[in-house]
Amino acid sequence: MINMDFGFGSLEAEFWRLLFVMTRIGAALVAAPLFGAASVPAQVRVIGAGAIAVMVCAWTGVQAPPALFSLAGLLSVAGEVLVGLSLGFVLQLSFAAPVMAAEVIGGGMGMNMAVAVDPSSGTQSPALGQYFMVVLTLIFLALGAHLQWFSLLIESYRVFPPGHTWLGPERFALIASFASQMFVTAATIALPVTLVLFTVQMITGVLSRSAPSLNLFSLGLPAGLLAGIAALMLSTPVLTDLVMRLSADAISASAEVMKK
Repeated sequence: MINMDFGFGSLEAEFWRLLFVMTRIGAALVAAPLFGAASVPAQVRVIGAGAIAVMVCAWTGVQAPPALFSLAGLLSVAGEVLVGLSLGFVLQLSFAAPVMAAEVIGGGMGMNMAVAVDPSSGTQSPALGQYFMVVLTLIFLALGAHLQWFSLLIESYRVFPPGHTWLGPERFALIASFASQMFVTAATIALPVTLVLFTVQMITGVLSRSAPSLNLFSLGLPAGLLAGIAALMLSTPVLTDLVMRLSADAISASAEVMKK
């Protein structure tokens, strides 16, 4: 079946089938923000991909290519990776919106100097971005969106069976359109706090011109920080609604990609 025979017959065939199914699932978990975080050990992702692959093998009739290490077999594996990465990338875009909004808000508040290691990417990001990421993660998990995403991942084997995994320009355009929607959501999250910070900076600028003896830094930085914190507290209901809508849009975009 795979041009390699270790003498185990049907057991060997099932092993290669399981390994082939794990390819798409593993690529999706690596690209997804929660499961592909740098803090998640690779062993956990492999175990998770194997557990889901066992269910896929039991529920569907997915079969590995007859010659897995041939050119056709390697192209089939590449197609599996493409579908998995596309599903994970759509989810990654939704988690990028709050971080982008935090970059804008933190710059106006002067909090970009306070950085922490982002557990999702392993890079440094503003502390405010960590707060937004925690809010999005909690809401995403509370809504059960991760379970819906797993359901779409399993459904992808029916929509894109092995050997027919080319997404096409229409689906790539859908992913790009969701990226533009992500930028709009990031701007919407940052807009209320940014307007408050802009007003405070205008007032401190007028005061510094009216009374040159006032120190602009000693006056503007605390005022901007306090105003930003107050604006974040007042805009918490708006942030929660936007994050809930963003989670729902991420699942909807993944479902649109999976449509025939």
